[in-house]
Amino acid sequence: MTCYDYAMQITDPVEADLYLEFLIGRCIAAGRTRAEADAIERENLGYWAGYYDNETRARVERLFRCEHPVFGAIAVNGPPTLEQALEAGRQMGALRAFK
Repeated sequence: MTCYDYAMQITDPVEADLYLEFLIGRCIAAGRTRAEADAIERENLGYWAGYYDNETRARVERLFRCEHPVFGAIAVNGPPTLEQALEAGRQMGALRAFK
């Protein structure tokens, strides 16, 4: 289980805040500023939640005040359609082909 898998199990707002502080602290210890660490960890949480069901993703985005970095907040945009997910993958693949 990864540190993000553990976060997907959290349902309590206080526990979510404490766990986010743990993740941010770990990132700071790796040499990031607090602002960088906060942004990195929220983006990672939002991304990881995308591998879970829509209910889990919505809860994680709400508890950790984050959103999926590609599809945005599920509460605003809803879950991506298969076509949207496929197109996002194509675009990301095209961007990597030019690096």
